[in-house]
Amino acid sequence: MSNVEAEPAVMRCGAPGDDERPTSVSRVDVLPARDVPLGGPRSMTVRRTLPLRDRPLIGAWCFADHYGPDEITDRGGMALAPHPHSGLQTVTWLFSGEVEHRDTLGTHALVRPGEINLMTGGYGIAHSEVSTPRTTVVHGVQLWVALPEEHRNARRDFQHHAPGPVRVKGAEVRVFLGSLVGEVSPVRTFTPLLGAEVILRPRMTVSLSVDADFEHGVLVDSGDVRVSGTLLQRAELGYVPPGADTLTLTNESDGPARTILLGGTPFEEEIVMWWNFIGRTHEDIVKAREDWEASSDRFGAIEGFPGGRLPAPTLPNATIKPRRNPPRH
Repeated sequence: MSNVEAEPAVMRCGAPGDDERPTSVSRVDVLPARDVPLGGPRSMTVRRTLPLRDRPLIGAWCFADHYGPDEITDRGGMALAPHPHSGLQTVTWLFSGEVEHRDTLGTHALVRPGEINLMTGGYGIAHSEVSTPRTTVVHGVQLWVALPEEHRNARRDFQHHAPGPVRVKGAEVRVFLGSLVGEVSPVRTFTPLLGAEVILRPRMTVSLSVDADFEHGVLVDSGDVRVSGTLLQRAELGYVPPGADTLTLTNESDGPARTILLGGTPFEEEIVMWWNFIGRTHEDIVKAREDWEASSDRFGAIEGFPGGRLPAPTLPNATIKPRRNPPRH
């Protein structure tokens, strides 16, 4: 998915400077979502929790959009024209609907609920996303992962995986990245990561063993979920700092509650993110935008999309300034 804001935020993000870690879960920070309309007045609105001014990253996770359930029949469906990505990986995870994906590797794939589609932009890739004719409702999350410097110009790649459900007491878990509840995803990443869908039964509690070196985020799709004593409501993201080897989730609702659990080791590099590009300097972003607008070979061409490309927004008349996660205590 593209960040199609007319004036995308400019930010420079970095890891905290304090390496001390708590020995247990000392807090859960509640990160609110902001509504972002995509593509004009007839488009859907997404709820964005990453990046935020005070929390641009959770591990290498640098972007999180939560959308739907949205009825799209009267709007002619979802159609994101070819657009570029560089310096990152995109992760698409649907709860409902079906999306046709095409990219400049020649990939032509269907994105379905419960199946991860991970695309590596590296030096540069472009893709399009179009809901299929039988899709009436779209609902899911779109996530981005920042690539570390040594892999920032990695080759284009596309991976698909359909994880099976793992039933534990009080919940059903699908692990699409990393490892959890004894399941290990085969999908390759460039930094240690966790990504899983956790569906909690009504009024049930589940305790999950997690990597204490990870920081974690719990994004609530439906229901009211208490994370280690802190209540999270729909579209809120709870941040848990490193140090916890167990996360306790409680569904405070009379129906099922669905969450997306994200995690990763703190990302120690400073990055610059604007529109669909991640670099290390303002000049990296300028160059990527110039290459896209010039239709250079860097991003390639997509076959089979009935329309033109998505133009890049205008760059702000300013140099990108640093922005960091708050220090760890």
